[in-house]
Amino acid sequence: MGLLGLIFGLPFAPFRGLLWLAELFQEQVDMETRNPASVRRHLEEIEAAREAGEITEEEESQAVERVLQLMAAGRR
Repeated sequence: MGLLGLIFGLPFAPFRGLLWLAELFQEQVDMETRNPASVRRHLEEIEAAREAGEITEEEESQAVERVLQLMAAGRR
């Protein structure tokens, strides 16, 4: 049955490879959003941009909210 499975499964190999790649990307995104060091770095970048006058106080609060929402979504 292994040979038949290989013969009939061969046309689906690219789809399985694509699925594996998508899962790998999802794992990386999850690790990035759950990693406390990464979250802290993002928050520090936002704070530095605010101090440099690159963004307004409202934009800063929106960016912080987005980072915290991503972190909370990653924990689910």
